[in-house]
Amino acid sequence: MNESIANIRLNYSKQTLLEADVKDNPIEQFNSWWNEAIKAELSEVNAMTLATASADGIPAARIVLLKGVTPDGFIFFTNYNSFKGLHLLENPKACLVFFWKELERQVRITGLVSKTSETDSNEYFYSRPTGSQIGASISPQSTVIPNRDILENAYARLEDNVAKNLNNITRPNHWGGYIVKPVTVEFWQGRPSRLHDRLQYSLQLDGSWLIERLAP
Repeated sequence: MNESIANIRLNYSKQTLLEADVKDNPIEQFNSWWNEAIKAELSEVNAMTLATASADGIPAARIVLLKGVTPDGFIFFTNYNSFKGLHLLENPKACLVFFWKELERQVRITGLVSKTSETDSNEYFYSRPTGSQIGASISPQSTVIPNRDILENAYARLEDNVAKNLNNITRPNHWGGYIVKPVTVEFWQGRPSRLHDRLQYSLQLDGSWLIERLAP
């Protein structure tokens, strides 16, 4: 089994990533790659790995969905009391990784994290399907529960109350958005013979971005 795993490999050869072809700003470069990913109709194109760490440096990673990109950074939404939320309270830094295998591309974003405004959190929460709003309202995310019935019963009660106009769904105070404000952003393009292209943007004190090539 281990031998067969070790023999799994692809020789990437679809595109190149050269300094002369990229934007001066990593958000603009991300948007350029994002538009290409959208045109390629990739499945779950906004899925990204979110890596966090506790105050004592114990890491954790999971897949979340990108829900917005602004000139300031990358936005996602979650339960603030979740495992990831507690990490970000202790240590407000994170790394995001996108892997678009069909394009043989990866983007790695490391930055500082803060909560989005209540206005932004409300706007996104109320744009979600009713079922997702109910799920966010009743789930004590990341806590131990005795069985699935606990969730399904709580969901059914709130759903019934909403249907009977006994409850309006309001965004819970423990649910909202985060924005990851990048400090470094690496764009990775697969190339033949593992000589991949890696361009890293690093934020400078004057607000400009230094672009450097990293060895693969």
